[in-house]
Amino acid sequence: MTRPVFDAHLHIIDPAHPLVENDGYLPEPFTVSDYQARIAGLGIAGGAVVSGSFQAFDQDYLIDALRVLGPSYVGVTQIPVETSDARILALHEAGVRAVRFNVRRGGSAGLDDLDRLARRVHDLAGWHTELYIDARATADLADRLTALPAVSIDHLGLHADGLDDLLRLVERGVKVKATGFGRIDLDPAAAITAIMRVDPTALMVGTDLPSTRARRPFENTDFAIIESALEPDQVSAVFWDNAAAFYLRDPREPGSV
Repeated sequence: MTRPVFDAHLHIIDPAHPLVENDGYLPEPFTVSDYQARIAGLGIAGGAVVSGSFQAFDQDYLIDALRVLGPSYVGVTQIPVETSDARILALHEAGVRAVRFNVRRGGSAGLDDLDRLARRVHDLAGWHTELYIDARATADLADRLTALPAVSIDHLGLHADGLDDLLRLVERGVKVKATGFGRIDLDPAAAITAIMRVDPTALMVGTDLPSTRARRPFENTDFAIIESALEPDQVSAVFWDNAAAFYLRDPREPGSV
């Protein structure tokens, strides 16, 4: 792939930092060096390192990973609701740009804290909110989610039966990651086509490496599946521009990177 790709969803698992067993699961190491070797030839020039359930509220692994990966990579972290303003701003300086609510696996702040924490980090540091959630569970949350300043949903919302609910969120400004094809229960090409019809600025791509607990790990051909569902003039936006606008620009300072 010759065009630049923003990998909007990847995990770094560094054994030098603590891990927390989640439902009896601990992942194998997947260091920055492992990631860089795995993506060779894919054209990936930036991305978002996402905290997993097994990392809970640890920030040191993320800060170290971003330091090595460089300024075209940002962090998506999990923080408790009582995190101080000073700590949030320090994480921002380290490259963190979003807070994650892991509804499916846990390890993050809970939905009871969603409104307060999401608004606070956005007002303070310009961060957006990301949710790992089955789209079938979003119907009752739609008004809450779409009232927030900026939100994205992981892994195409996971299930075909939630696609209509996901599309209703997209209509109201929610972004979606085309990632984790080894863990979803829907046709990714059909979902991508439907999302693009609603809002072509909503879709971002990612590897989901190292694909922890997925039925199969990311394959290079997953990018080909995405591209096959797009019109030629949509490819650059979906593979880079949409995510770069979401992650690399501070909404409080238009045009900043």
